[in-house]
Amino acid sequence: MSDYKIEMGKRLKEKRKTLGLTQEQLAEKLNISIKHYGGVERGIAGLSIENLIELSNILGVSLDYLIKGGCPENDLLPERIRELYLTCPISKRQFFLECLENMSKFWILP
Repeated sequence: MSDYKIEMGKRLKEKRKTLGLTQEQLAEKLNISIKHYGGVERGIAGLSIENLIELSNILGVSLDYLIKGGCPENDLLPERIRELYLTCPISKRQFFLECLENMSKFWILP
């Protein structure tokens, strides 16, 4: 087992629990087995680049944070906006962002 896999697994578990997601939900979103996802959180299995990218999007963290640790995006984005975005259906996320951009026009001076 590689140390980076163990540490990444700990970060995944922490973020998953923070967002109130189950291993089953994440495994389903990634189209992998629950057993495989559980192995990822324990540091004994890995993920493809595609699944790492998808997982970073689902959890709202950077690939850098997932793989190496460091500063999570919580410091960059207010937690409530992040929660709203992440609980928004993926098909509606672009609309959510457009709404935020339109609202910003009210407080950004030309």
